[in-house]
Amino acid sequence: MRPPLLAALLVAVLAFAPALASASADAGAPAVRSAIFYYPWYGTPSHDGAFQHWQQNGSRPPLQIASAYFPARGIYSSADRVVVAAQMREIAGTGLDEAVVSWWGRGSPEDSRLGLTVAAARAAGLSVAAHVEPYPGRSATAVERDIAYLRRFGITDVYVYGPDDVTAEEWATVNDDVEAPVRVFAQTGRVGRAAAGHFDGVYTYDILGWGGGTFRRICTQAHAAGLLCGPSVGPGYDARRASGDLRVKPRRFGATYDAMWHAALTSGADLVTLTSYNEWHEGTQIEPARFRRGYRSYEGAWGLYGNDAEMAYVDRTARWVARLEERGG
Repeated sequence: MRPPLLAALLVAVLAFAPALASASADAGAPAVRSAIFYYPWYGTPSHDGAFQHWQQNGSRPPLQIASAYFPARGIYSSADRVVVAAQMREIAGTGLDEAVVSWWGRGSPEDSRLGLTVAAARAAGLSVAAHVEPYPGRSATAVERDIAYLRRFGITDVYVYGPDDVTAEEWATVNDDVEAPVRVFAQTGRVGRAAAGHFDGVYTYDILGWGGGTFRRICTQAHAAGLLCGPSVGPGYDARRASGDLRVKPRRFGATYDAMWHAALTSGADLVTLTSYNEWHEGTQIEPARFRRGYRSYEGAWGLYGNDAEMAYVDRTARWVARLEERGG
């Protein structure tokens, strides 16, 4: 090869190197096998000027909070870097791969904390996804713009909660334009609708409406449609204090959690999603909770009490994630 031609080729390769490196990094990224939903919406007067979310439904913190349980960390702010860093280390310690961060659109309090949350998660060794909530004015085209914005934070997994507020045709138009490595998941057990919207996969989130008995059917249908399946497991549900919802899914001292994990691991799921790390309003959290008069606690879960009970669901999650990894699928 003549020297001038060799030099020109070398220049071209060097110019293209960043794109090659990026593509290689995406291709070499480990597959996400487990993910947990995380809420960065809590606030306190000292950090945020007022209580945020703890006071929902007429609750009066610090005397009473909008939850059936009381956090072991106390009433915290999601803008507190020390708290968020500790939470992310706790999640990473279970072996979970990804934190799916609740996000309510540009300019929302959750958006203002996204950079902090992503940095803390990455420092703990976690991948980060966005849980795009039904914020006012959300549409398929708005979500398309959201995806471009979220990519600036290195986010490639996008979970769309409540996609039925937009037609499948509108979703299909947007999802057809989304390029790898971005993956868009629909929160639904109606696989046909997700397939019609050209989503990459489904997850259920709602542990009341989509119990473990539905997981195998959903995953079988998802795979037949060429979609990924990420059924959602959870420890229980109790939103009476936060919203007045009278429906309750009892924890049964941990038996509910174990049953849902077992169903997920035998469903053929591509990944397991977990509802939730800290949705205290709905009582689906695994974040440590302390015994406090007037609140439920984790006392007695798997026969544990005291400090051991506070960490019961975090520790149990680590055991189930290890079983998931052992199965390799």
